[in-house]
Amino acid sequence: MLVKQLKNIAIIILVFSILVACSAEKSTSKKKEDADSADNVKELVYAASKDINDMNPHLYTGSMPAQGMVYESLVENTEDGIKPLLAESWEVSEDGKVYTFHLRKDVKFHDGEPFNADAVKTNIEAVQNNAEKHAWIKLSTKIESVNVIDDYTVELVLSEAYYPTLVELSMTRPYVFLSPNDFKDGETKEGVNGFNGTGPYIITEHKTDEYATFEANEDYWGGAPKIKKITSKVLPAGETTFLALQKGEVNFVFTDDRGADSLDVEAMNQLVESGDYQLVRSEPMNTKMIVANSSNADNPVSETAVREAIWYSIDRKTITKDLLNGTETEAHTLFSPNVNYADVDLKKRGYDVEKAKKILEDDGWKIKNGAEVRTKDNKKLSMKLYYDSNSSSQKTQAEFIQASVKEIGIQLEIIGEESTSIANRRSTGDYDLLFNQTWGLAYDPQSTIAAFTSDASYLHTTKGIENADGLYKKIEQVMVSTDEDIRKSLYADILTIVHNEAVFIPISNGSVTVVAPKNLNGISFKQTQFELPFVLMNFK
Repeated sequence: MLVKQLKNIAIIILVFSILVACSAEKSTSKKKEDADSADNVKELVYAASKDINDMNPHLYTGSMPAQGMVYESLVENTEDGIKPLLAESWEVSEDGKVYTFHLRKDVKFHDGEPFNADAVKTNIEAVQNNAEKHAWIKLSTKIESVNVIDDYTVELVLSEAYYPTLVELSMTRPYVFLSPNDFKDGETKEGVNGFNGTGPYIITEHKTDEYATFEANEDYWGGAPKIKKITSKVLPAGETTFLALQKGEVNFVFTDDRGADSLDVEAMNQLVESGDYQLVRSEPMNTKMIVANSSNADNPVSETAVREAIWYSIDRKTITKDLLNGTETEAHTLFSPNVNYADVDLKKRGYDVEKAKKILEDDGWKIKNGAEVRTKDNKKLSMKLYYDSNSSSQKTQAEFIQASVKEIGIQLEIIGEESTSIANRRSTGDYDLLFNQTWGLAYDPQSTIAAFTSDASYLHTTKGIENADGLYKKIEQVMVSTDEDIRKSLYADILTIVHNEAVFIPISNGSVTVVAPKNLNGISFKQTQFELPFVLMNFK
């Protein structure tokens, strides 16, 4: 009897053991599935309005957020000033003409090629050998030589002191570094054979106008990124992007380097309310504005009075509060006061329709026989405004401004085009008015102001004003001044001239907006609106 009872107990223990083992195996399997599932979401797929294009960092057609993942500069522009990046430290000579950089010794390009002083010299000289393309960057006109001191020390010699040197070396392009193995005949101006930088991500696949894939650089000198894969997926802005987010085809959107919003405010709010997404917005980065062409004497917009009347006719409060749902703030000057050297006392121009009408009347633009459009010397007060067709917010604002200026007797045709087409119009002068934005906190005021003299940027905006030569002389002086008080005075003069001429008509101060998965940590911003620090992001 006792033996039988012992056998039964043994059987019960055996069955219990089997059940526990099965449960443990099931639990282990479940944990593995959960881990696998977590791994599956360690990928960002962001919606982009345009293809990444040519990733050659020494030219300008590529996507800047994409290039920012792949390439790096010697120094980095941060909220706390210029900080080390590929250069650990540097010294500047007393006369401001010689910069000596001490490079990191633990950096390699994505193809395994060492990053050293020779690579720095080769890259900077490649940029300098395409001088016409880079003339808008004043530093490119100041560099006399790049000298290798030893394997990890390089010397940059300038023709004269140039105070924005470190700032311009920190830009997303062109003074960033590509493996010399990717050069064509020792140059980059006619194209490159590959896109091997030193950055935290490596481009692994690109299907034009569809997507591009970037994978983590596991040997990155700053530590391997936690997000292992990032994909840039080309999608039309608006409803298509919104539906893709809802379906999980993409999981990240942000204001891109062309200033275009993939989603309108209502769609962003709807995604956040779903509980799956978060919205993160940077501090004001730039000024959104209308740029006027002062150089075409046959067009009414070449007249200061017409430009000033347009300025007074725009209700910025309605634009920022109602059209932009409070996501941006009113702008009344080219730069907000928090930009270096920009806290200048300038003439106030608020929303005043009657004042706008009087300015036009006094300038000879009259309403005749009950017509809606003013005329002068048998010429209609008519012009065109170009906006980015991929930006829903620009289109909405353009329509609003069209109605606003109609009230003061201006006929405004609004035309949406691709950003590349608008950039071409800006450089050739084939425009009356167009939407644009300042460079942003990292680069201003010097970069936007330097562009006043550049064919590729704002030369046609400024060269028709009354004292253009005097303006250009002051710009030349401010860039080489080593006296802080003189520099402040020159910037004040420059900003006063363009403000009084009303060639840059400010609308709002813009920010970078991100819509991302709720469980994504580490979302932050750089001093530039053209990049995001993806390397700092991670999933909970």
